[in-house]
Amino acid sequence: MSKISPLAYIDPEAEIGANCEIGPFCFIDKNVVIGNNNVLMNSVTLLDGTRIGNGNTIFPGAVIGAIPQDLKFKGEETTVQIGDNNRIRENVTIHRGTASKGTTLVGSNNLIMENAHIAHDCVFGNGIIMGNSSKLAGEVIVDDNAIISGVVLVHQFCHIAGYTMVQGGCRTSQDIPPFVIAAREPIAYAGLNIVGLRRRKFDPEIIRQIHDAYRLIYNSNLTIKEAVEQISYSIPMGKEIQYIVDFVSSSQRGIIR
Repeated sequence: MSKISPLAYIDPEAEIGANCEIGPFCFIDKNVVIGNNNVLMNSVTLLDGTRIGNGNTIFPGAVIGAIPQDLKFKGEETTVQIGDNNRIRENVTIHRGTASKGTTLVGSNNLIMENAHIAHDCVFGNGIIMGNSSKLAGEVIVDDNAIISGVVLVHQFCHIAGYTMVQGGCRTSQDIPPFVIAAREPIAYAGLNIVGLRRRKFDPEIIRQIHDAYRLIYNSNLTIKEAVEQISYSIPMGKEIQYIVDFVSSSQRGIIR
């Protein structure tokens, strides 16, 4: 049985799962679906089109499902879909999609810290840590297990790969490839995310191969195309190296240098 404060407002059309806790001054709009075992602390706002999975904790002041800050948005019916077991901290904002993709997607097991923003049509994976006051513009993709430190600004349409660490205060208008540290001003490749890879129990030989691949990309005079060809020729093509090759080859905005 759910525990709902009498001071919360829940639209009669909203669907609330089992064993949820909804605190005072929460606002749950029509066309909202909430799964089981969720905790909404006081003053959480879930607007039209919000879909919440199971086992999430949402802290005071968070707003999920507000219309996009996109002038092309004309009121079309769109959604924001949140997975399971996320911690969404104070004053986080996550906007619903536009006609471009129709939905904003947030996966599972993420920590989204205070005052962060995820804009319309983003695809935000699983196991991600996003620091205080970081902001993702529209249609950004963040792959699983990335770490975005505090006060990071990401331009629309960028792609941040998995197992990457983005240093606090950075701004990027280009893609950030897998397994690296992105740092400095202007943002640049600053080596492998060695600590993160070891914590994730990557085999030392795999780490060495990843390092060899990035030497060719960043520490040679080769073009990206030439570096990819050399990687394919000289390094065993396991899933990690294939991820790097596919990412840098398909980057639409270009990778950080």
